[in-house]
Amino acid sequence: MMFLFKHPLSWLSALTVMVLLSVQTNVQAQQPMTPMQLAMMENVGAVVISSEGTHVAFTKVVPADPRTDNSPSSVELHYMNLMNGEVRQVPLDRNPGGLAARPTLDSFTFVTRMDDDEFNAVYELNPLTGEVRQLFMHTSNMLGYVWDDRGRRLAFFANEEMDLPENPLPYEPIYFEENRPQRLAHVVDLQASNRQVVDLGVTGSYYILSFAPGGAQIAASIAPTPEVDDELMFQVVHVFDSNTGALQARIDNAGKIGQIEWSPNGERLALRAGNSINDPIDGRIMVVSAEGGTPENINPDFLGKYEQIKWTADDTIHFLASEGVWSSFGTIAPDGSNKERLIDLGGPIKRSFSVSDNGHIAFAVDTPEHPREAYLLRRGSDELERLTTTNPWLSEVAMGVQELITYPARDGRMIEGLLIRPFNENEAERYPLITVIHGGPEAHYSNGWLTGYSLPGQLMAARGYAVFYPNYRGSTGRGLEFIKSSQSDLAGAEFDDVVDGVDYLIESGLVDEGRVGATGGSYGGYGTAWMSTYYSDRFAAGVMFVGISNNISKWGTSDIPEELYLVHSRKRLWDYWEGNLRRSPIYYVDRTETPLLIMHGAEDTRVHPAQSLELYRHIKVRKPEVPLRLVLYPNEGHGNVRATSRLDYNLRMIRWFDTYLKGDANQPVPPTHLNFSDFGITFD
Repeated sequence: MMFLFKHPLSWLSALTVMVLLSVQTNVQAQQPMTPMQLAMMENVGAVVISSEGTHVAFTKVVPADPRTDNSPSSVELHYMNLMNGEVRQVPLDRNPGGLAARPTLDSFTFVTRMDDDEFNAVYELNPLTGEVRQLFMHTSNMLGYVWDDRGRRLAFFANEEMDLPENPLPYEPIYFEENRPQRLAHVVDLQASNRQVVDLGVTGSYYILSFAPGGAQIAASIAPTPEVDDELMFQVVHVFDSNTGALQARIDNAGKIGQIEWSPNGERLALRAGNSINDPIDGRIMVVSAEGGTPENINPDFLGKYEQIKWTADDTIHFLASEGVWSSFGTIAPDGSNKERLIDLGGPIKRSFSVSDNGHIAFAVDTPEHPREAYLLRRGSDELERLTTTNPWLSEVAMGVQELITYPARDGRMIEGLLIRPFNENEAERYPLITVIHGGPEAHYSNGWLTGYSLPGQLMAARGYAVFYPNYRGSTGRGLEFIKSSQSDLAGAEFDDVVDGVDYLIESGLVDEGRVGATGGSYGGYGTAWMSTYYSDRFAAGVMFVGISNNISKWGTSDIPEELYLVHSRKRLWDYWEGNLRRSPIYYVDRTETPLLIMHGAEDTRVHPAQSLELYRHIKVRKPEVPLRLVLYPNEGHGNVRATSRLDYNLRMIRWFDTYLKGDANQPVPPTHLNFSDFGITFD
């Protein structure tokens, strides 16, 4: 078709009209996301490319139907031929884990348990034939494994076998923090005629294993006990002879650690770890001699967080990093020089990477438009190629615009956040706002997919809400000084930053100041409780999840008291009783007028359910006129993993915000039972 224009710019006007008509037609065709669509949403998990770069294997997380099955999601294993794009699923009896490429072979390995297996085992997938065969089974369940660089030797974790007396009674009491097995580490040569399992010879619990080039040595991180505090804060790196298990060297690292990488010449180690015992994250690159010593931070001024590293040449470490709300991928020399981004900031959020021997790189990626998928960067290309589409129906879903906002806090510090604007926004209208406070606080929101069973995201944007995700001080992704800037100041400037972001959005003309809500889990639940008490005059509704209400009893019931001290409070509880009480939401219950829905996993060990019960009881007794509900989820811990409890949470969150941010604030508490037809859910 040809168009003739008299005016030299009339083609632009006509094109604009056609684009607007197309957009309007598309808007009309799109429908808001439903809770059932969200409940059944799938996503890619692990993504691994084979050593020869011919195939990509990936796991797919598939939820159960919450109307009939309150099970956790199942995990499927798929693989793709990169030459022709063909995708196949591997039939398995149970969920796979530990997906990896077997070095020097164009195959994949994973851990699972087939119906005839006594324990789980390492299996190998040949992607050329689809054949799956068992490689190794230990005398107990394996907790994880790694390969040497020849694909011959396997190092793995397994719980120690404890010799406990048999109990003749018809019940067994729980011995709190006692009789827990250590996580031991072993090495086995799968090509040896006599497969002898070698034990690594230091007492403790092992968490990270990494073979040296050639496989003669292995580095391991070891904590004194299997307790969570020790795992988080007190792992120390040791180097062993992998043939005998004898200790050869000890590294003087301190604080959190997430990864160990050998230099190709075997002389040095790169640790993705904390800068010190007081660093809240394992987001620095620390390099040290493999013979021992103190690791050095090679990029101390980096205003971001290293998420994954791989030492690919003696002078080159590949990295994946978070920088603000973005992700970057690049290289850096082991002395911190020659840093280069191979994929710049902006665009899709890369969560992990896997490199083939021929230079192809596979990524797990999400964007504001879709949850995690498999992507590929072919050698020599600078364009990411999307390999999977697990939720094709998302193209028909109404979504609001997602954007980065930057605003000044009251002390002048610049804070970043993400905003999802209401779908089909009218500039003349002011909208209700849901503020989503992240947990940690050593975490941050990236400019990717921000919708889940407990994350309002696009689900609520399509229902006429603005949704705000602030990365308050103490968040990751902005360097060492920023993340430590909230220490010794629980609920102080960090949560003031959240309120300052709300004020910024009100002043922008988008948000109705009388219809602002808050939600979040864990530390974000703490933030929600704070907004619903200390800042109650600013928030018209709160949905608190697995949150903190009393810092004094929180310390006494948590499994991470040392981490709380070392990277958060920086003051011992018994030296700061009154200060901890004054930074507790229960202290400000007399201020609360905010309708509050509290939800918690009944088996939570990180933040005990008593934290929710305490706040509920204080409000119930002292402010009985305030709308309030406490919901406990049986068999759930620090976050819901089962399908029905996730759907229930999601529906209650929607109903609470619809009631108190869109309806009459003086309405009574909604009924305890949900009317599923209100959400378009049927049980036919």
